[in-house]
Amino acid sequence: MSGEPELPRIPDTQGPHAESLGEWLRGEGPDVDIALCTRIRFARNVQGYRFSTSLDAREAADLDAFLRRAIASLRIEPPLTTHELTHLDALEREVLVERHLISREHAHSERPRSVAYDAGESVAMMINEEDHLRSQVFRSGLCVGETYRAAEALDDALLGAVPIAFSEQFGFLTACPTNVGTGLRASVMLHLPALVWGDEIERAAHSAQKIHLAVRGMYGEGSRALGDFYQVSNQITLGRTEAEVLEDVETAVRQLVDWERRVRIALLSGRKADQTKDRVFRALGTLQNAHILTSEECLTNLSAVRLGVHQELIQHLTVRDLNQILLLTQPAHLQQLCAERLAPADRDARRAGVVRAVLTRAASR
Repeated sequence: MSGEPELPRIPDTQGPHAESLGEWLRGEGPDVDIALCTRIRFARNVQGYRFSTSLDAREAADLDAFLRRAIASLRIEPPLTTHELTHLDALEREVLVERHLISREHAHSERPRSVAYDAGESVAMMINEEDHLRSQVFRSGLCVGETYRAAEALDDALLGAVPIAFSEQFGFLTACPTNVGTGLRASVMLHLPALVWGDEIERAAHSAQKIHLAVRGMYGEGSRALGDFYQVSNQITLGRTEAEVLEDVETAVRQLVDWERRVRIALLSGRKADQTKDRVFRALGTLQNAHILTSEECLTNLSAVRLGVHQELIQHLTVRDLNQILLLTQPAHLQQLCAERLAPADRDARRAGVVRAVLTRAASR
C-alpha cells in the first residue's frame, strides 16, 4: 500500500537487537498458543558477603567483579556475555527489562551490578540484584521439567565455582525470607484472553492462590496484566522440595491452559460467537488503521488478534508477526528502533506506524 510507513532500520546497540525476539517470544514449544514461556530462577548469595541491600559501594563493586569473573570461568553452553549495567544508559537498561533479562529494580538500582546472558536469551544471570545472583533459564512454551533440568545444570556449575551461603537447617539463604530454602521460583507466562472476556479470570486466579501460587502481570511482581498476559509462579520455597514446587506450578498451569481452551471454544461456538469474532476483527482493524496507539491500547488489541490467529480466524498473520509487534512497540524498544528519545505522545504516533508497517508487510507476503 502506498503511503504506509516502512519499518525503520534497527540501529547498532550495546545490548540485544530487536530483530531477535529472544527465547520468551520464540513462539514454539508445547501449548505455546497459551503458554508463551516457562522460566526457572534460582536465588543465590555468596558466603562471606552481606546481602546486596546492605553492601556499601566498595563491597558491592568487589562482589560484582568477583561474580563477573566467576561467571566468565564457567564451562557452560551456550556461553554468556556479561554487561555492567552502570556502563549502559537508562534506555539500554529498559530494553533489557522489556526482554525479561533483568528486573525493573535491577535496572534502576544505583549500586554496581551486572547481567550475563547468552545470544539466544535462554539464560540470564542478574548480579547484585536483591540477591547476589539470580540465575534464570527460559524455554518457549510450557515445559517445566526441561527448563528445570537446564537451570539445575547451570546451578551445579555455579555451585562448583562460587561458595554459596547455605544453612543445614534452612537451606539456601536469601535476602527475602520467601525465597529461603530452595531459592527456586518457577513461573509460566500465560495468555488468557478468553478467561478475561468470559469473566472467569478472578476465579482462575483465586484457584491458583489457594495453593500458594502468585498470579501477576507481564513483568512480575507489582505489574499489571496488560494484554491479558499473566505470570503464574510459586510464592513459597521454605519447607517445600524442588519437586513439590515444580509439580504445584505445572499442575496449576495445565489446569489454567485447559480452562482457557474450554472458554475459547465456548466463546466461538455459543451465543457469544458473533460478539467474539467482532471483537477480534475490530481489534485487527484498529491496528491496521490507527495513527495513534498507546501501549495499553496496542497490547489490548494485540491480545484479541493473537486469539484470532491461534483460533484460525485470521489466516494471513503469524505468531511471529504478533511477537515482533509486541516487542517493538514496548517504549524502550520503540525508541531504540527509532534511534531517538521520544515524548509519550510521539511514541504513540510512532508505535502506530510500526504496527501498520509490520501488518502491511505481512499482508503482502
